[in-house]
Amino acid sequence: MAEYLASIFGTEKDKVNCSFYFKIGACRHGERCSRLHNKPTFSQTIVLQNMYQNPNNSTQNPSGLMTVSPEVEQAHYEEFFEDVFIECEEKYGPIEKMNVCDNLGDHLVGNVYIKFRFEEDAEKAVQSLNNRWFNGHPIHAELSPVTDFKEACCRQYDMGECTRGGFCNFMHLKPISRELKRFLYSGSSSSNDRHRRSRSRSRDRQRSPFQNRSNRRSRSTSPPHYK
Repeated sequence: MAEYLASIFGTEKDKVNCSFYFKIGACRHGERCSRLHNKPTFSQTIVLQNMYQNPNNSTQNPSGLMTVSPEVEQAHYEEFFEDVFIECEEKYGPIEKMNVCDNLGDHLVGNVYIKFRFEEDAEKAVQSLNNRWFNGHPIHAELSPVTDFKEACCRQYDMGECTRGGFCNFMHLKPISRELKRFLYSGSSSSNDRHRRSRSRSRDRQRSPFQNRSNRRSRSTSPPHYK
């Protein structure tokens, strides 16, 4: 019996544990789900909930049409992706994979999944990031059960079309350019190169998107970014 229960754990046959939470680290029912969400006590992967704010999700005109061009949207996204990747790798440890959800459902929209090389770095990141802000919003970080993104991703979306659209309950991952992927994941770009590029872009914005919560309380104005 124990072997059978172990074999179906986290699958659709499991009537006790939520298969969606096990595979994707998120469930549309949230705390109202009739099945258990087993939150890991250790993991290489963390999720930063609803962190990425797609400009087209908040700038639609009355007719429902997007008001930001695809080029501007992608540039905005890649700036965000680079900022978060570099900040987290430099402060917490080597990153194996980072993904951002392009779904529209509340439980997945803007979720950022970061898989670190070491579980200790993931734990350190969660503890630190929960005391930080990004672009004027508090960061909500937790360990995630997701380790295999292939299992978590929507196969229809990866093939070019998903019949469920943006409200699909499997991950629709927003891609980055080959150039940015090479820059972030290639061993040829040193940490110093990344830091110089990140600092240069931060100067262009006048302030980093990240900020510590204690620093924020001491300011009268809200920050645009992280510190």
